[in-house]
Amino acid sequence: MSRSPRPLVVEVMRGPIVESRHAVRAAAVDADGKLMAAFGDVDEPVFPRSAIKIMQALSLVETGAADAFDLGSEQLALACASHSGEPKHTERVAAWLAKLGLSAADLECGPQWPKPDEAVHALVRAGLSPTAIHNNCSGKHTGMLAQARHMGEPTRGYTASDHPVQRRVLATIAALCDLAADKIVLGTDGCSLPAVALPLQRFARGLAQIAAPVKQPANRAEASRRLIAAKIAHPDLVAGTGRFDTAFMPAMQGRVASKSGAEGVWVAMLPDRGIGIAVKAEDGAGRAAEIGLIAFLDRIGLLDAEARERLRPLAHPSIRNWAGRLVGEMRPATAPGF
Repeated sequence: MSRSPRPLVVEVMRGPIVESRHAVRAAAVDADGKLMAAFGDVDEPVFPRSAIKIMQALSLVETGAADAFDLGSEQLALACASHSGEPKHTERVAAWLAKLGLSAADLECGPQWPKPDEAVHALVRAGLSPTAIHNNCSGKHTGMLAQARHMGEPTRGYTASDHPVQRRVLATIAALCDLAADKIVLGTDGCSLPAVALPLQRFARGLAQIAAPVKQPANRAEASRRLIAAKIAHPDLVAGTGRFDTAFMPAMQGRVASKSGAEGVWVAMLPDRGIGIAVKAEDGAGRAAEIGLIAFLDRIGLLDAEARERLRPLAHPSIRNWAGRLVGEMRPATAPGF
């Protein structure tokens, strides 16, 4: 096992000078629950935020709701997504809600403006305001409503921690991460769902159980494989135009399912290696977590020369000023391959 008490470092360059530095904690765990590598404190609890969505979506498949409503890989990808609120996202979520006999009014995640300027401008030109369907979590919430519909449970109040949907979700997370459910600290996420706090290496352990679900019950193993396949098949639905996950998963050529989380969390699952990886930028900077994830993959020997070359634009993103001039870059300070 490679374990360093020091975090990975991501540098922001302006010209030849380091302008800023970000510290990134990282943990890699295999399917046996063994900590393979770690940087920084991976025992301190963090809120995975949206990086945990694949765990929250497992019961959508396990309960039979996905098959009962004839959901395809696009809907499964959206159930794991933090989408950008583009038409390709909102139209699919709206159609899914209609299939359930529901609408945006049934979503408890709240409205959110889309991320791309083009989508914002389109709404403004049409004289419209965003709805809850535009919320980046609307796919996850629709998946939870589908569960409630299928199980004959109330759709109103599905975000409450004592709702049957959330009890199933918490039990799933606890089992995957090998923690007692009643010992997991809960907060409230930006979309009103319970936010769980997990030690980074326990979170990575749970991700490894999804990446290689050989020790999981048959229905959970099947759900894990379907969700990972959906994420890899539809990276544009998991994130959106110009987003890291949308570029990163294709660059990894189907080997990795990745996901962002607010406040600088990023995860990766490698089904072919049975590995789960979780990183956390200590200052909450998502830009650092993206580069830190690539640096960590490289540092623990999971990238070959071809993969490094494909990932170079993501590992070394340029910084341009408002006039379009190149003024700097970001880079991993501790990844030998870059």
